[in-house]
Amino acid sequence: MIFPTKTAALATIIFAVAGPAFAQDNLCGGSGANGQWIGGDEASSDIATVENFQEQMALVLGGNEYVALFSLSAPTDVRIEAAGRGAGDPVIDVLGADGSVIISDDDSGGNGASRAETFLETGTYCMTLRSFDGGPMTAFVRVGRQDQQPLTEGIAETAGEEPMSEGSCDTATSLGGVGSTATASAAETPYWSFTLDEAAPISIIAENEDADPLITLYDQDGEYIDDNDDFDGLNARINISDPLDPGTYCIEMQALSDNSAPITVSVDVYDPEAAFQALYARGEAAPPLQGETPVTDLGMLETRALQELQVSSDVTWFSVEMPQSGLLLVEAVGGEGVDTWLVVFDDLGRRVALNDDYGDGLDSLVAARVPQGTYLIGVRLFEGDTGFVRLRAERYVAPQ
Repeated sequence: MIFPTKTAALATIIFAVAGPAFAQDNLCGGSGANGQWIGGDEASSDIATVENFQEQMALVLGGNEYVALFSLSAPTDVRIEAAGRGAGDPVIDVLGADGSVIISDDDSGGNGASRAETFLETGTYCMTLRSFDGGPMTAFVRVGRQDQQPLTEGIAETAGEEPMSEGSCDTATSLGGVGSTATASAAETPYWSFTLDEAAPISIIAENEDADPLITLYDQDGEYIDDNDDFDGLNARINISDPLDPGTYCIEMQALSDNSAPITVSVDVYDPEAAFQALYARGEAAPPLQGETPVTDLGMLETRALQELQVSSDVTWFSVEMPQSGLLLVEAVGGEGVDTWLVVFDDLGRRVALNDDYGDGLDSLVAARVPQGTYLIGVRLFEGDTGFVRLRAERYVAPQ
């Protein structure tokens, strides 16, 4: 992993604590309200024009998020990175000005670091940073163009976007066709192959969080197609929504934690509805109010609403109505050893706030200034099967 040296003085380096800073209430669906401009101010945070990358050191405390703001005065290929110090494991999301998630990453920087490379249009953006385990973390954050020096090594150096080693596909263990499933450790079976008899969109899933699988998909000529590390927790998943041509494809299997742990790998036809339901179950997107995912209506939030519920690792959804602008405070309190997780979206699907651990405990709390409207609240357990949780939502308004 590459950490900044004195040569990084060309960049703006700021020590930032995750918490209230400059008021940017309307940026990124509200996520920018507590954001720090990556260059220190708005004028220095235009990544399309800066001479060098911009960088901050972020301290994330109490399960909160650090938010970096940056802008682009022209369409640009950007690289957004976060490298934790010590055992820190950062997770990043890049949000558009409307709060939509453009790209997310956990470990693509290599060695637990996060790295996202993408093309962005002119506009203002937010990068949110949180700790994977919800604990306190210090991390370096860098935003720059793809022609500028990276902060991280990048998984692509060893596992991505490189052609497969010659002959590796020939020695791969066959899964068969679509709908196949098999289990083996990465040490036993480093390569799998499957065959498509006709063009089809596909999903490839690798499951066992103890192994922390990383999968890379290649075509029959050994050319890189896609890779994934953490999609659902530490499990990996590649969704190819555009149909792949008929032929044989190869999956390279790596285990980032335990190379001897069994990993279940499966190949199936990509189901967009199932993909959306999985997003709702993980709390990465909000379900439509009139859709198939159950959403319990808590009604108009006059002062306080209280709900006792039993939840699992899949998100349980609620909605509340804010009759006027004010502070929305939501808290999920579990029993001893119950680790709750909270997320709040507006009715357009823009994420307002997220929290895992608040303070020194495992309970969750979010507080956000929001306008009048309907808000969706998702609660789940960070780990474990089921547990009892008390959900409280409160509304505060400014004195007249």
